[in-house]
Amino acid sequence: MTDLSPASIARTYFDALGRGDIPTVMAQFSPDVIWHQPGTHRFSGVHTGIDGVGALLGGMMETSAGTFALAVTGPAMVNGELVAVPVRFSGRRSETSMDMAGVDLLTVHDGKIVEVHLFSEDAPAEDAFWGPRG
Repeated sequence: MTDLSPASIARTYFDALGRGDIPTVMAQFSPDVIWHQPGTHRFSGVHTGIDGVGALLGGMMETSAGTFALAVTGPAMVNGELVAVPVRFSGRRSETSMDMAGVDLLTVHDGKIVEVHLFSEDAPAEDAFWGPRG
């Protein structure tokens, strides 16, 4: 029997993300997933559905020339359907780079990630890295 608990779904998601296994990453999302990207940069705002989140993640990889990386830095903290995970994310593009801590907050319902809220330790630096809205 497959473990569809919020902790298990989050673990599968972050393990796949760390391996670059995008099909498995995307399979963890509900078709109607809602992704809240903080800041005032080109990727900020609310992204909906698997296509919207896929376009967001693809855009981040393209903008960072494939260098964007995210690593889990501590244990997941679970409160019902909510899973908070401390992370460190980094990337390089042109003459600039970013490397900072954050928290990813996932809402998991019926074995799928239905909502994602991201938090960055240095929003102005993240905004500068990704660049202004186009």
